[in-house]
Amino acid sequence: MTKFGHWPLTKFEKVLFYIHKSKGNAMDDTVFTPNNLHHESVELFRKRDPQLRKLVSCPFVHMSELIDEIPSDIPGIYTVGGGRQVGKTTLLKQWMLKLLDAGKDPSDIWYITGELINDHHQLVRMASQFSEDRKKSPIFYLLIDEVTYIRDWDKGIKYLADSGIFEKAVVILTGSDLSFIKEARKRFPGRHGAADSPEFLLYPLSFRETLAVKKIFSTSELEDLAQSQDVSAKKMDTLFSEFENYMIHGGYMTAINDIALNGRIQPATFSTYSDWIRGDMLKRGKKENLLHEILSALVKQYGSQATLHSIASMTSIDHHMTVSDYIDLLCDMEVVFVNHAIMEHKLCAAPKKARKVFFTAPFIMHSVMAWLESVKKPYEESVLPFVADSEKAGSLAEGIAIALCRRKYSCFYIKAEKEVDLAYIKDRKVHQAEVKWTNQIRSSELGQLLKYPGGIILSKQKSFGEIERHPVIPLPFWLLNF
Repeated sequence: MTKFGHWPLTKFEKVLFYIHKSKGNAMDDTVFTPNNLHHESVELFRKRDPQLRKLVSCPFVHMSELIDEIPSDIPGIYTVGGGRQVGKTTLLKQWMLKLLDAGKDPSDIWYITGELINDHHQLVRMASQFSEDRKKSPIFYLLIDEVTYIRDWDKGIKYLADSGIFEKAVVILTGSDLSFIKEARKRFPGRHGAADSPEFLLYPLSFRETLAVKKIFSTSELEDLAQSQDVSAKKMDTLFSEFENYMIHGGYMTAINDIALNGRIQPATFSTYSDWIRGDMLKRGKKENLLHEILSALVKQYGSQATLHSIASMTSIDHHMTVSDYIDLLCDMEVVFVNHAIMEHKLCAAPKKARKVFFTAPFIMHSVMAWLESVKKPYEESVLPFVADSEKAGSLAEGIAIALCRRKYSCFYIKAEKEVDLAYIKDRKVHQAEVKWTNQIRSSELGQLLKYPGGIILSKQKSFGEIERHPVIPLPFWLLNF
């Protein structure tokens, strides 16, 4: 029996092999057919693909800039990382449609998901057959969604690259665990092709992207708003109203469309996300009860300085390194991020100082809290009361500011006599910002920030101002730069 990659075919795969040979194409595997309807008809793919079909009924549809940034004519191995439900699969389908509309041969494009592939042996056999089928094509495209579900996936990809099977291929790998990008970078040096960047990150929509998707402002209006402080009262009111919504949905399209269709985020939307967090942690050998305790502790200390020991002290966990291990995994999954204190003279993190742990988006925090609190109506019983609480909303606003800023810059906080919420590095210089989501700002609350001549105050106030020569900028306006 024919072998691919030196591994013998299983009985089931022999059947598939003969089916493939009889049809002349490895892509006819019915398991993957629903996601490859373009092999029958491009219009069928456009209308019936699982992800593209859903977009038709959505009030708002987002086209990520990555669709134009991912190379379509440079063979190589490319990675797309991003948290759960952030839209990676939809991105791949939109990118496929772009290729098809540009006239690419539908048979040269194959989408498969790691959730249906057992191990690297099976992956190698499938990819090898696809490559053999496309040997006359000048270039072909293999999209492997959630590649980290495949056991020893990296061994398979490395073998396929080293053996020349991917020589004419644009290979896109996606994963919800950002550590897979680090793994790819380490294991596939020199195999990424000649593109400027082989790595891409897909985030939830920024505040500015949300305004664009919802068509609150035109592209030119957003450009003008971001570059001028001459903002009308009406536009400023709109910015603040939309930011209050952003404190709920956090740029997640599913949540945005839920609110547009139903006036609320559905309980199932929250539970889908929290179930994925728990499921992915369990797959990594973690315990659900410990995850519950650690997430509870993070919520209680939200926006405050914390050490691994202080977090552990709020749980039944004996050793702080267990807490560290869980938090590291949650960071890799883009559930949380750690904002370290800065060593200003070295422009790097001060690892021995307390850190702050934030959720990467408000929607994630609300989903986690819905699970922790076991409420039946999370939107009404948990989310709205949380956002209405001025102190909690202040911590949420601070987390949003840092989460969006860190997409462009290295971000920290300043721990001195008092703290400064945000210190980001731009042009090799530290820029300081304090988030004050209160109706009134007192100079006494800005003691540490006022020591820095260039420090700014990001406020809840709807007008620009100044406190002791330090600019006061409405936070939603400032976020238009990210």
